[in-house]
Amino acid sequence: MPDQQLSDAELAAQPAAYWTGVAHEALIAYTRERQAEKGYTQPQFWLLRNLSAADISPDGAGMTLPELQRAMASYIRPEDDLAVEAEALVRKGRRGGTRRTGCGSRRRGSRRAWTSSATLPRSAPRSTRGSPTRTTSPP
Repeated sequence: MPDQQLSDAELAAQPAAYWTGVAHEALIAYTRERQAEKGYTQPQFWLLRNLSAADISPDGAGMTLPELQRAMASYIRPEDDLAVEAEALVRKGRRGGTRRTGCGSRRRGSRRAWTSSATLPRSAPRSTRGSPTRTTSPP
């Protein structure tokens, strides 16, 4: 539903799916605000997770930007620019990153992105530091 002012009666008449959408957007906004306070964006967090052999990446072999975009297609938002976010991580990595952001992304050879030993922000919830979808053990 477009941003518009609804009366209390109109709001009360909205189906559960409407409220699910409202809650979904509120949770995304809350998560992104907390991550911004810690010095990183949600797309940067996803990039690091997808590149980390200690998380989603099965082997840590690196991925190109198009591969990352395909891997995140189901949850990346239209306003998220992965090229800009990846470049910001590369810049942070060149500066040495920070303990708080855990940035260590860099590019090598064939324009693939990797993560260094600092892969996930230290503030990441424990549940995101290991992925049940991993199919191989880290080296």
